[in-house]
Amino acid sequence: MTERIKVAIIGSGPAGLTAAIYTARANLEPVVIEGEISSTSDQPGGQLMLTTEIENFPGFINGIEGPELMGNFKAQAERFGAKIHSAKVSKVDFSERPFKLWTSDELEEEEPTYLAESVIISTGARSLMLGIDRELELIGHGVSTCATCDGFFFRGKEIAVVGGGDSAMEEAIFLTKFASRVFLIVRRGELRASKIMAERALKNEKITVIWNSVVTKLNGEKALSSIEITNTIDSSVSQLEVSGLFVAIGHVPNTDVFGKQIELDENGYINTSKGTYTSVEGIFACGDVQDHTYRQAITAAGSGCMAAIDVERWLENHQ
Repeated sequence: MTERIKVAIIGSGPAGLTAAIYTARANLEPVVIEGEISSTSDQPGGQLMLTTEIENFPGFINGIEGPELMGNFKAQAERFGAKIHSAKVSKVDFSERPFKLWTSDELEEEEPTYLAESVIISTGARSLMLGIDRELELIGHGVSTCATCDGFFFRGKEIAVVGGGDSAMEEAIFLTKFASRVFLIVRRGELRASKIMAERALKNEKITVIWNSVVTKLNGEKALSSIEITNTIDSSVSQLEVSGLFVAIGHVPNTDVFGKQIELDENGYINTSKGTYTSVEGIFACGDVQDHTYRQAITAAGSGCMAAIDVERWLENHQ
């Protein structure tokens, strides 16, 4: 049975749940379609659900576990009346208001699950991973996709970064502030990074490049202790003892379900203007799904607040 609502929030990471807190306090009775539990970072609560200790989120002097932080976000949103729907959005129709949304638990239904007067998209972005055994299991226990988030934990230790683009160079250079040595593992015999970024990395005395190589195995019981590296030319295998492995091979925004119904940039991120407005009137976007620069929990939460305020003001003028 179709339910008519004022605000639908797609996604339940820091951006989506902050938007839920603000819209709920504005008596807009938002519904958060939070996603489904899975083994990937594309799940309820976003990538923080796979993060152990967070030390850089303001207000927590001694840090806080990622799942606990997101649990607090969710409980606070529910306290103010936000409704949480544990399903994924499987189909949308943004051609006219009210906007139509179908969810994964209504796949066989012709009628949409919701008719929404406005929509906030906060589906986030997922880090591209190596696709090897135990990779997700060891996230937060030696494996990371964010140097800014986790570099501090590896002070004085030897670590490795995988990737050959600008992001990998930035991560490797940043990590030299903490690590005693950074191994840069590059699949090819050259870097894809821009010339200036490549030169900065290659000139850094703390960075050692391992060319023509890929990581094929992660070792360690409860935490990463070493990695297996395979040479892409002669298939020789070697072991590298490191305490941390940073995967920096790119991110993919979770925008597939929206197809061509909303304007995206060349990398698939949602284009926004005037704050969180998208190309479709009444649809707003916040968090990593429209931010490929900062990608921090605090900036995502801030943009969720912006989206909520934008929605509230927009609805006042479009009743």
